[in-house]
Amino acid sequence: MGNHGVVCGPKPNMSKNIEIDKQVMADYLDRIGAGKVLVSKEPLSYDWTPSELVGREGELSELASMFFGIENHNVSCRAVVTGNVGSGKTVLTRRFCMDISSKLEGRRKVATAHVNCRSHPSTSQVLQQIALSLDSGHPERGFSSGEVIQSIRRNLRSHGEHLLLILDEVDVLVRRDSSDLIYKLLRIDEDQDGEGSLSLIMVSQDDSLFTLFEKAIKSRLGQSNTLHMKSYRANELKGIARQRYEAACRPGSVSEEVLEKIGIFAEESGGDARMAIELLEGAIRRAEMGGRGDVLEEDVLPSKIRSASVEPNQVDDLKLHQKLVLLGICRRLKKAEEVSSGDARKLYELVCEENSESPRGYTTFWKYMKHLESEGLIVSRSSSSNKGRGRTQYITMPNSVPAVIGSRIEKELLEG
Repeated sequence: MGNHGVVCGPKPNMSKNIEIDKQVMADYLDRIGAGKVLVSKEPLSYDWTPSELVGREGELSELASMFFGIENHNVSCRAVVTGNVGSGKTVLTRRFCMDISSKLEGRRKVATAHVNCRSHPSTSQVLQQIALSLDSGHPERGFSSGEVIQSIRRNLRSHGEHLLLILDEVDVLVRRDSSDLIYKLLRIDEDQDGEGSLSLIMVSQDDSLFTLFEKAIKSRLGQSNTLHMKSYRANELKGIARQRYEAACRPGSVSEEVLEKIGIFAEESGGDARMAIELLEGAIRRAEMGGRGDVLEEDVLPSKIRSASVEPNQVDDLKLHQKLVLLGICRRLKKAEEVSSGDARKLYELVCEENSESPRGYTTFWKYMKHLESEGLIVSRSSSSNKGRGRTQYITMPNSVPAVIGSRIEKELLEG
């Protein structure tokens, strides 16, 4: 049979196209792990614990003073550590536990357990995490809290161990399940043979944590066993960035100017070490993507958006309703990358309702938004709206940490 006039050309070489696609993919995948700057990513993790802590020598000494006599087998100690996000609470307590375990080697056997109460917010979950840290085969169900506590104690006594327990973000547990578990842990050796089973360090962002406890717990803890962590200063944040860079990157790949810029920006964004680490990691990533072996000042993203950074007193000097607008934006940006102007208006109205204030009209609201932008507190970009003919503004806060700014405003509103 004929081909009815259909001209059959040569079939496309599919295998060749696939090879070309693979080559294109290989080209961009070559950037992954190229390591022109980065050698190890681990030191850029918040969970990485350096051998020495920048700017926290005094705090380590103060915490050590609360553990006087810990080398004696019948002694238990306790401490409460508070401070803002990024003030180094978690890394301080982890470093302390590692150092004390090493110091007591051969004199007292120390087991360490670290439980984040935001991830494990109930009494049963916290106890399960402690039990599992001592015995991976511990059954998950079927025991009361009292039974699990005594099981933990028996395990410690049978192995001749002392438990150094860190309860991180403990205020989440206390607000959800009361402080009953804290009381039981502090009394773990009561009416039992032997003492010194457990030492407790409680960590929280909430400076008022001590006030959440009942009188009996306050008495056992002791007001003097409270350590407050101040926010880092620029030179300390620069030192933290340098420490992480030296552990993570090739020598000479990050300049002093880059580290200094990171330190200044992180200080003015609340003195947050996590911000410094995040800025460093982002700058390294941009250098790697650019195929360069060194990090430039412009790789520190906030400096590309705005040269001036936010000063804390800029927030303090705002008018009441400007603060309410900003507070609504901060709350959303703690969870999202950006917020639309329409949502910002709704959030402002909600904050007004919470504070028994009447929201201002749209024209005044937009004036507040423009003022916040002129102060460098927010940055907006325009985008064609999907609805109607207007243009929607999308708002970000690249020059500060929304959670820190929001907390500052909330605290001022509460103090009236």
